[in-house]
Amino acid sequence: MKRIHLLLTFLVFVSFLGCGGAPSPQEIAALTVTAAEPVQGEEVVAAAQDWPWWRGPHSDGHVLEGDIATTWSATENIAWKVAVPGKGHSSPIVCGENIFLTTADEGAQEQLVLCFDRNTGEQRWQTVIHKGNFMRSHGKNSFASATPTCDGEHIFVAFINGGNLWVTALDFAGQIVWQKTAGEFEAEHGYGPSPVIYKSAVIVNGDNAHASFVAAMDRTTGKLLWRTPRERPGIHGSYGTPFVANIAGKPQLLLSGHQKMSSYDPSTGKLLWHCVGPAEVTANTVAVGEDLVFTSGGYPEKQLLAIRADGEGEVTDTHVVWKKTKGVTYVPSPLFGEGRLYVVNDQGIASCYTASNGEQLWQKRLDGDFSASPILVGDKLLVTNERGMTFVLKAGPEYELISENDLGSGGFASPVLCGNRLLFRTSDSLVCVGSSAAVTDEDKAPGGEQSVRLDLKNFGGPTLSN
Repeated sequence: MKRIHLLLTFLVFVSFLGCGGAPSPQEIAALTVTAAEPVQGEEVVAAAQDWPWWRGPHSDGHVLEGDIATTWSATENIAWKVAVPGKGHSSPIVCGENIFLTTADEGAQEQLVLCFDRNTGEQRWQTVIHKGNFMRSHGKNSFASATPTCDGEHIFVAFINGGNLWVTALDFAGQIVWQKTAGEFEAEHGYGPSPVIYKSAVIVNGDNAHASFVAAMDRTTGKLLWRTPRERPGIHGSYGTPFVANIAGKPQLLLSGHQKMSSYDPSTGKLLWHCVGPAEVTANTVAVGEDLVFTSGGYPEKQLLAIRADGEGEVTDTHVVWKKTKGVTYVPSPLFGEGRLYVVNDQGIASCYTASNGEQLWQKRLDGDFSASPILVGDKLLVTNERGMTFVLKAGPEYELISENDLGSGGFASPVLCGNRLLFRTSDSLVCVGSSAAVTDEDKAPGGEQSVRLDLKNFGGPTLSN
């Protein structure tokens, strides 16, 4: 078995608390990569009516079809509503007849996974993943901000706890199958990146306040397949969720943060290319389309970049197609659809650009502050603010507001499609929006399979919602 040892050379940084120092031997060891074997296997498939991971079936927040409600309130068009114990900013996922969600009971010091019935909202089970050893976080963050992911057999969740980033696999009965650490973790404002699936691996972002990394673990056993160090030129962590896309003729693991947009080979963790920007700290997921990567952030810089994805090595001077410095999103993820890029920033400025050249087609300020990422269902763009108001816009080259819908309770999680229904996680509930009549085949379990590839308002502290 071939072993490759990579040692990252460190600089001495001033920490967030104002004290400096060279990395310890343990931190150096954490960034010494042993690449034992590449990720193998087939692409994971998602059932047609599922939303099995962060940003949906294609990891991009975009579903081509869906007959969803466009008007609702706290009492109108509510199929069901159930209380959710604890606190969390993670979004629900939908797998078969199940809805899975993470939460944290701060009083009991427990980080948990919950399972609900997709059709009725009845809670089926809950499993404690960690007890005690909560790590440093910010008041606007939660201890359960990373959205779960599901491969059809197991649920994978990521939490920081006791100085480590932990990944846990559960079966559909809520039993823990394996639990492993991906690496040591020094929290600054908590954790937010969601795990992603690529072939036989589950991949996690370990950007943190000292020794950052990205790692792939075997989905069946939890064995570490590869771990790649990420150079941290500043003093802060970063919070973006990776995106694996087939783009520019090859699979690429795309991740922003630490003042770079980086592309890795998801099979080996090898760095393919990188571009300076958009910011030291990012907290969203990139968008892709037309062989471009759209990345936005953040703190302290504020940039939206469109980068050609066919480069090698350093591409800053050669592959940036266009950039913006106003109306830039920090926490909500940008979204690509039908040749256009939609961006809703944290202060509610919604913008639409021609993806290929950055031409602004429209811009409108929406009411409220935003942490949730938009989703696109057919030609309907859904954008939810922190007070629980969802704006339904018609996607297109002109601004058109279809409706404004107030659930009466706010939160930070992103909306999710569940058949022809919508799921919203509020501060204390899980709400299913749609007809309360007999459940249709589209609302129930999968009806086929399709191949898929798989928060920080001011840097006083993050609102993380992934």
